[in-house]
Amino acid sequence: MTGRAFALAIGIVFLAIGVLGFISPLVTPAPEQAPDVRFTYYYGYLFGILPVNYFVNLVHMAMGAWGITASRSAGGSRAYAKTIAVISGALAIVGLVPALNTLFGLAPVYGNDVWLHAIAAIAAAFFGWLTPRPSIFAEDDVALKSPLRGARR
Repeated sequence: MTGRAFALAIGIVFLAIGVLGFISPLVTPAPEQAPDVRFTYYYGYLFGILPVNYFVNLVHMAMGAWGITASRSAGGSRAYAKTIAVISGALAIVGLVPALNTLFGLAPVYGNDVWLHAIAAIAAAFFGWLTPRPSIFAEDDVALKSPLRGARR
């Protein structure tokens, strides 16, 4: 998988999660012991697993649209992956801190969101920093495509 394919795939996943978070039958009400959030519109658990609310859904949709757009170029997809790695890594850490796990009442980032953000951060870091950069000359360099490359003249 390339960085561009990663950006497209994760963009589609983020966009889908954001849209699905607005479909009421898919969101179960948050239990009484769930942390309180001030932003209670669409607050609940998507598929009974992932805590979401209106703000989280909008952010997921924006990140998904950005990923789909970023997948059109190698540089854009690399920058997207690096940004997702940093943001998701930070959210995974914040989700472990009870005083911060609702981002000051705006967005629930606790529970299953912690491991989901951690996995997203690791995958994005791989595609953002560890995959080789494509050569800017790869598409235009005729010598690289020549069947006589390496042959004696």
